[in-house]
Amino acid sequence: MDDDDDALQLPADTLQLLQQFNTDKEQQSKKFEDLKKQAENAYANGNTKLSMDLFGEDWNASQFWYTDETATTLAKQLLQGATEDGAIAVVSAPSVYIQLRNILAESDAAVRPKLCLLEFDKRFEVVGGDFVFYDFQHPLRLPSELKGAFDGIICDPPFLSEDCQAKTALTVRFLARGWSPNALRMISCTGERMEPLMAKLYDATPRSNAKTGRGEYHLDTAYAYWASAQQNRPPLRAAYQLLG
Repeated sequence: MDDDDDALQLPADTLQLLQQFNTDKEQQSKKFEDLKKQAENAYANGNTKLSMDLFGEDWNASQFWYTDETATTLAKQLLQGATEDGAIAVVSAPSVYIQLRNILAESDAAVRPKLCLLEFDKRFEVVGGDFVFYDFQHPLRLPSELKGAFDGIICDPPFLSEDCQAKTALTVRFLARGWSPNALRMISCTGERMEPLMAKLYDATPRSNAKTGRGEYHLDTAYAYWASAQQNRPPLRAAYQLLG
């Protein structure tokens, strides 16, 4: 029996790492619960900033957050050309939503478009009324008031599959006020290998690419960014040089 017990024991350094992991997880969970209690009023009114550090990534759910730099670049592009009666939908890209809220919270600009986060992860309910539960498997199972309500949209389909990409495109079509370059500022972020499908779904060509730009992890997948062309706006390629 003693021999069996010894065989099941982990090395001391492994045990220490496991204990630290569990401690960090408990602390993060407590911070999140504390924030959730405060967020209903403060954050819903735009008075509280959030950080993606509070939301751990779940690789099994294909969660790989953008770096702050990448998310900020995307957010600023969406805000270019925004109007007071405009609305921006963020589909499966919560790190961009967080940066949008933070930018607007720090800005004195009079133009403050409405924001909406469509997301599967219910932890993001802490953002208040901007949160709408979204499951790409049911791309049109959305509140009717969102139909045709947005002139700015960013999406990042969680999986590199034709099924996921096509269903997300259905959601984008549902949300968009129009489909002409002047009616819609649209960005789609996904793997480079999806380019042939993107051309069919959006009639678009990639504006930039990036080997990473997602969190602190170095992924093997090369990512690209597709966007609608608009007059009097610089091409996204220039804005995304920092991601290459």
